[in-house]
Amino acid sequence: MILYRNKDDLMCKIFATTLQGEAQDCFYTLPPQSIRNFYKLSLVFTKEYSSYRTIKKKSNHLFDVKKNPNESLRGYVRRFKAEKAKIVGCNDSIARAAS
Repeated sequence: MILYRNKDDLMCKIFATTLQGEAQDCFYTLPPQSIRNFYKLSLVFTKEYSSYRTIKKKSNHLFDVKKNPNESLRGYVRRFKAEKAKIVGCNDSIARAAS
């Protein structure tokens, strides 16, 4: 896209082709003819799409994972491991302390 940085129309069209899933859905909900240049598109899209983002969890989130009263120990461990797997670069010492 650096090659086309001075061509706003083309930048906007190319940008749209790079999106997938929720990001693409968000892009197509923008009102028609509401974007005049790529700078405006980047501002509007960032503001609109940021509400669709999932908040990244940190290792300390694991302290909030508690065993439910009717949950088996095996079920709890499975759920805990699933939550741990969602955390990118999970700190193993924190995970051990939280389990």
